[in-house]
Amino acid sequence: MTAVGYLLPIALLLGTAGLAGFFWTMKSGQYEDLDGAAHRILIDDETIDAGQSEGETDVKEGEA
Repeated sequence: MTAVGYLLPIALLLGTAGLAGFFWTMKSGQYEDLDGAAHRILIDDETIDAGQSEGETDVKEGEA
């Protein structure tokens, strides 16, 4: 029965830490654009300039 006395505060502490971490990620904007990463992988935004060699590509600014 004494184990419950140790495990209950530890469980509450870990739960509180998890909840605090969740709120921190919400505040930092981790869940604002859920579909953006899934759509970005499908968009071919690389262009090949005529002056560049075949192996080099030009990536648009701000998306690299």
